Amino acid sequence: MWSTLPAFLGACLLIAMSPGPSTVLIIRNALRSRRAGMLTVLGNESGVFLWGIFAAFGLTAVLDASEIAYDVLRAVGAVVLLGFGVQTLRAARRTGRAGLADAIPDKAAAGGVRDYRAGLLLNLANPKASIFALAFLPQFVPQSVPEGAPHLTAMVALAALWAVFEVGYYALYVWGVDRMRALLSRPGARRRLEQVSGGVLILLGIRLAVES
Repeated sequence: MWSTLPAFLGACLLIAMSPGPSTVLIIRNALRSRRAGMLTVLGNESGVFLWGIFAAFGLTAVLDASEIAYDVLRAVGAVVLLGFGVQTLRAARRTGRAGLADAIPDKAAAGGVRDYRAGLLLNLANPKASIFALAFLPQFVPQSVPEGAPHLTAMVALAALWAVFEVGYYALYVWGVDRMRALLSRPGARRRLEQVSGGVLILLGIRLAVES
């Protein structure tokens, strides 16, 4: 596996650089606090690891083979995206002239669970993530590895490495938003960013709902 590791990490970088719903949610929550952003990252990457595990066991092949199963998950994913989008737009309205942290009371423990759950749910509700894991990970398992337990171990190890790599990558997003906090904390700027984030999430949800 060592010979394929540089190519695998390069592919992980390209995947992480591709914008998607998770990126929008991470940035949106990082606007509230660095802690909220990092917990969202950890939730999202827990989903990445779980899809990798499912792919290793061949469970995501069900979504690839069954149109009904894929459509059900696609509908759930669309509802989740629309829900997050509407929630974000409502938060933007509540922000008004106050900061978002003041507009949305957030106890540390409850908020932490919510942020982690949001990242996890958004990732697990994305059927494309499952199919991508199924197609992506096996390409980097050496051909010399036989089917069975060694093959499974290699897939799980790659899934874990994929998730850890993305934690580091998205931590840079959270750090960048935190460094710009003085600018982004202005009520008008934050409200506009919330509106853009909510609109993007809603559009992604609509696209997921109507695509074949």
